[in-house]
Amino acid sequence: MRTRWMNFALVCATAASFLVRPAVAAEPIRDFDTLLQRIAEDRKTYGSLDSKREQDFLARRESQQALLDQAIRDRDAAKVHSDDLSSLFDANELKIVEEEDQLKIRLGSLGELEGVVQQVSSDAFSVVYNSLVSAQYPGREAFFTELSSNPGLPTVDQLARIAESILTEAAESGQVRRFEGHVVNPDGVEVAQEVIRVGPFMAVSEGQFLSYSPALAKLTALPRQPGGEVMETALAFAESTEGYQPMPLDPSRGVLLDLYVQRPNTMERIEKGEEVGYVILAVGAAGAIAAIYQVFYLIRVRRLVTRQLKQIERPKLDNPLGRVLASYKAEGTDPEEDSEVVELRVSEAVLRELPPLERFQAFLRLVVAAGPLLGLIGTVIGMIITFQSITESGSSDPRLMANGISQAMIATVLGLGIAIPLLFANAGLVTLSQGIVQILEEQSTGLLAGLLERRRDAGGSGRG
Repeated sequence: MRTRWMNFALVCATAASFLVRPAVAAEPIRDFDTLLQRIAEDRKTYGSLDSKREQDFLARRESQQALLDQAIRDRDAAKVHSDDLSSLFDANELKIVEEEDQLKIRLGSLGELEGVVQQVSSDAFSVVYNSLVSAQYPGREAFFTELSSNPGLPTVDQLARIAESILTEAAESGQVRRFEGHVVNPDGVEVAQEVIRVGPFMAVSEGQFLSYSPALAKLTALPRQPGGEVMETALAFAESTEGYQPMPLDPSRGVLLDLYVQRPNTMERIEKGEEVGYVILAVGAAGAIAAIYQVFYLIRVRRLVTRQLKQIERPKLDNPLGRVLASYKAEGTDPEEDSEVVELRVSEAVLRELPPLERFQAFLRLVVAAGPLLGLIGTVIGMIITFQSITESGSSDPRLMANGISQAMIATVLGLGIAIPLLFANAGLVTLSQGIVQILEEQSTGLLAGLLERRRDAGGSGRG
């Protein structure tokens, strides 16, 4: 039993030694004497340290109390200030409510002015921002932007500026102005050049129509310019310095002009016809060349035949009538020859002259008949391609269908375009050739009648 208690005391002493002694290397405890000695040393050492700490705490206790008292005083002062501010805040809120009520009473109908000004400013900003006039007077929309960002009852100066901006836009809408501006070419280069502005509708510069970009606040030359009479009128207007001069206007301020310049020209439409279109044009060109050649030939022959009619007794071989007359003179002078033989010879001479007079007429009739058929082939091919594109894309976009159908119809237009003029040309050629043939037949019939009359006279005199 004693040994047990001794072992317990040894364990407690060892634990106490570890608790009070720093973690330093020390000799191991091997017996009770060493242990008791070390405990005594540690108690003496750490006892002095504890006494010192206690003295320091007592020395600082008075200062800590002073700090605590100061903190309490500050807290009380802050609470009093907070209560004062809360009372002041409540009083100010009541005063603000009273002032707002008084302000509403004094404003009366002017309270609606803010909303009206904001609405007018918004509408004016949209007009000024997109107006072509802003190309000459840039930065006008900044005022309306600032006015919209600072809502409230407007000042007299702001109302005056709103009225000035609106009146300036109205006045410039009816004026033609020349000014130096910066124009961005289609290749992206910005150059300074003279600009002619026609109200808020159109602007031209050095033979080019311009469009206004509100986002960039710059004038841009249209990458594709309108041609024909529109461009000629614009150039004449730009060169005029006095009087009145016509000028094309776009009431939509650029929208219609952009749509107009996107319309394909004649060559672009022909290119959309592709291979079938080229075949139709080749056939039409061949028919046109043949018709033009034959027209000039028939006109020349008609003139020579008319001149031969005036000299019927002196036939010339440079025209059909002269050759027919020469054939009669050469072969129809024998009085004993049968009249039927003479008629056949004259008819042969007339028939010999018909092929050059009726040349190309059969070919032109063929072209007139084949033109619409070729156009129909091109239309069918175009429609097949259009429906194939719709099937591949999987959408029934009206623009896709309209573009394909428009391209398909070009072949039909080309076919009709060559058939109708050549139909009239062929009718004219038939009329010219029939007129000449009629003269030949009349003259040949007259020759036969004269021959029969002479033979009858010769037979009567012989019987007498």
